[in-house]
Amino acid sequence: MALCPECDASIDVGDDVEEGQILDCPECNARLEVVSTNPLELDVIPGEDEDEDEVEA
Repeated sequence: MALCPECDASIDVGDDVEEGQILDCPECNARLEVVSTNPLELDVIPGEDEDEDEVEA
């Protein structure tokens, strides 16, 4: 189990998760990358919409 860094929802990643694997949060639909497996750590992958907003601001 891991927690979504965006919304803190529990995510069942399974025992065979690998670094670099991409997951989707079932609660907030954030795209997450496994950045470490020991300890298990997830990081939000910025979406294209978020990047566009930053450029416009």
